[in-house]
Amino acid sequence: QPLVDTPQTITVIKKELLQEQGATTLTEALRNTPGITFQMGENGNTQTGDSVFMRGFDTQNSIFVDGIRDVGSISRDVFNLEQIEVVKGPAGADIGRGSPTGYINLATKVPTLEEINAGTVMFGSGDQKRLTADFNRAVPALGAGTALRLNVMAQDNGVPGRDTIKNESWGFAPSLALGLGTPTRVFLYYLHMDQDNVPDGGVPTFGLPGYNLSADQQNALNAAGVTSIAAPDSSNYYGSTGDHNRVKADMFTARFEHDLKPGVTVRNVSRFGRTEQDYVLTGINAVNVGNPTTNNQGVVTPAPVGVLPTDPSTWIVARSRQAKAQENIILTNQTSLSAEFTAGGMTHSLVSGLEFLNERQTAGTFGSASAPAANLYNPDAGVPMGIPAPTGANNVGETTTVGVYAFDTIKINEAFLVNGGLRLDRYKTTYEQATGPSLGKSDHLVTWKLGGLWKPATNGSVYIAYGTSERPPGSDGTLSTSTSGGAAVNNPNVDPSSASNLELGTKWDLMDNRLALTAAIYRATNKNDVVNNDPVTGLTTLGKKRVDGIELAASGMLTSAWQISAGLGLMDTEIEATNSANQQGQELPWSPKVSFTSWTTYRLPMGLTVGGGARYQGEAKRNSNNNLATSTNMAEMPDYWVFDAMAAYEVTRNLSLQLNVYNVADKFYMRSMNNGGSRYLLGAPRSATLTANLSF
Repeated sequence: QPLVDTPQTITVIKKELLQEQGATTLTEALRNTPGITFQMGENGNTQTGDSVFMRGFDTQNSIFVDGIRDVGSISRDVFNLEQIEVVKGPAGADIGRGSPTGYINLATKVPTLEEINAGTVMFGSGDQKRLTADFNRAVPALGAGTALRLNVMAQDNGVPGRDTIKNESWGFAPSLALGLGTPTRVFLYYLHMDQDNVPDGGVPTFGLPGYNLSADQQNALNAAGVTSIAAPDSSNYYGSTGDHNRVKADMFTARFEHDLKPGVTVRNVSRFGRTEQDYVLTGINAVNVGNPTTNNQGVVTPAPVGVLPTDPSTWIVARSRQAKAQENIILTNQTSLSAEFTAGGMTHSLVSGLEFLNERQTAGTFGSASAPAANLYNPDAGVPMGIPAPTGANNVGETTTVGVYAFDTIKINEAFLVNGGLRLDRYKTTYEQATGPSLGKSDHLVTWKLGGLWKPATNGSVYIAYGTSERPPGSDGTLSTSTSGGAAVNNPNVDPSSASNLELGTKWDLMDNRLALTAAIYRATNKNDVVNNDPVTGLTTLGKKRVDGIELAASGMLTSAWQISAGLGLMDTEIEATNSANQQGQELPWSPKVSFTSWTTYRLPMGLTVGGGARYQGEAKRNSNNNLATSTNMAEMPDYWVFDAMAAYEVTRNLSLQLNVYNVADKFYMRSMNNGGSRYLLGAPRSATLTANLSF
């Protein structure tokens, strides 16, 4: 259905907006919708991919490409994307198992009958260099409706404001379409991505406003008469010259469509995808200022030799060596039937389908490796470090799913529509541990949604919708890290979490459908959420979490020359049931109460386009304990405003030059932080890119 007649919050981020902003990754693209934050990982594990939190819940394993689940903790590029669709609210009936609060779908570029010859050449701060090209041709010699398309990308980027970090990658995506404009259409497309990056283990939060010293640190500094501390330079690199993050990804898709008759179409989609990731990364954690350390058992370790509270040049930060060798394989086949017909005096738009999906993740295991502490203010990447050695044993997780679904939008009359959907999934998850018993579980999921929509005018709607979703532990994204531990979120023996979402909203297409306005108020509740082990029984405790929110959005053209995109999100979150006294009644992590995003451009008569945007994110707690204010490290990720600007000039019909300036005010901010609050990833400081946009 048109978005205005869809009873759910959906944000569509088009490739034209990404080009205006100079956005190259999914993380950068998702800044265009409120209610999304990014997280760096646990204390002992650094996240290297798209770690997305949406409306209070982890959504990194609910990312799809053309409606098919995409797995692997990698950073996704946008060079081969037509648009990004952010669907918020219950999604179980849409996608099967997944996040309680929605999913993200990446729509791939496919061949068309028009001719496309386009490319970009980008240079920027931090030694950024990037090239993309997009070619499309109709090839009638190969048959009516035949077209070929090729998208390519290569980049060799440093990271503004960060020493040593590098993102080097290349990719290509050829595709073939047959029968365009005919009743039978075939799309065959392939994507290959190759990344060879120097990963970022982050910067210590030590000394930043809001940082809390440990009791041992405070006592040592008080005894030495030290009353102030300085934060280390945000450009410092605390890793090793041997750190790397190498990714190879291949994805082949075959899509067949046939119009049985006007309004009735059958589709079949098959995909094979494989992602391989090999990385060694240096993580950082506790800072020592010449203080002893006391562990949870009360055992005291003396201060390291030569580290003096009176001499900051001797202070050190602990480092750890982390490694991953992981392969994700996905094989799927989907068949769907869409039909429009009239029955009982009402118009029906029916979509039904059957999906077979197999996901397999193999992860190597590694021994420990030495990682000497780094000087806090002057780290040396050349210090020899151990490399985690593979043990030769693997953890293997596999999930097989069969799903069947049906949706119907019933047009009762011109003013009232009803939308409903039901999905049944049967899944089987198995986990073969390198050491320990094998685990597994088979079960079924039943998810549904129902919405009612009133159209007071042809260009507007008011709706109310309710839906559910379910998520079995250990069934996605972390298949090979399942465990039999009772409180583990990946324990396959635990019952699925169950979420519900109630949303009331309105949508309006104004100014001859040039401008879309939306507003929604919602409540999301997640039950059977793994919380902790009961301290008495040792059994798994299942808790309950709640998110209340409001979202407002506007996108489109105010005039033929003035374009805008803006969104405001307000969230109130709470843990309503848990056996942890420290967490009862507390906010959910990574869930700012206020988030705002905007972007606007104006085209002047002389071929010059100017624009800019502002982003705000409120404070975000790093975990849900109520004693964070008195705990060590950072209690929360601070709020920030960031302002960006752009100007583009059309030199000729075939060439335009575009200048983007990011973080115009050079505001220090954290892009993400780890759960323990000891390290962060730097948000880009003031930086710029110059892009030549070519078409011929």
